[in-house]
Amino acid sequence: MLVELGLVEQRYQAVLEVLNNASTVTDVAVRFGVTRQTVHRWLRRYAADGIAGLVDGSARPLSCPHQMPPEVEARIIELRRLNPGWGPRTILFGLEAERVSLLPGRSSDYRCLVRHGLIEPEARRRKKADYKRWERSRAMELWQMDVVGGGCAHLFWPHLERVVLV
Repeated sequence: MLVELGLVEQRYQAVLEVLNNASTVTDVAVRFGVTRQTVHRWLRRYAADGIAGLVDGSARPLSCPHQMPPEVEARIIELRRLNPGWGPRTILFGLEAERVSLLPGRSSDYRCLVRHGLIEPEARRRKKADYKRWERSRAMELWQMDVVGGGCAHLFWPHLERVVLV
């Protein structure tokens, strides 16, 4: 009869095999289809928290050290509400004049304003790689004229009398 074991039960069996000296970490890792480092991680968790340590935890980080401090974010929102015409660059200038420590970047300021619905997100500008070049593979394959005012544009060539394009 086949019995399907839960994830925690499988990890517990692997830990017990290693702890009872029945198998090496490498053998257990091969048998359970994981790396040696994973088995060692299970052993550390079991030693620290018991069976509860073998349960999958959240992958969310405990902190975000580069996150904007809440005081700075609140000040950005306050400056925008006091001065509705100010954009991210001007708000940063105002924060710098107030000598705010840990001054955020302009893009962080922009994201803060968008997150709180104080400005509408804009489409990004096109990259230079997206622009089509005007050069052609052969000479005289592409002609370009700049017309100023009304009428015709005249091109003067040293070896021709006068060429008129309409």
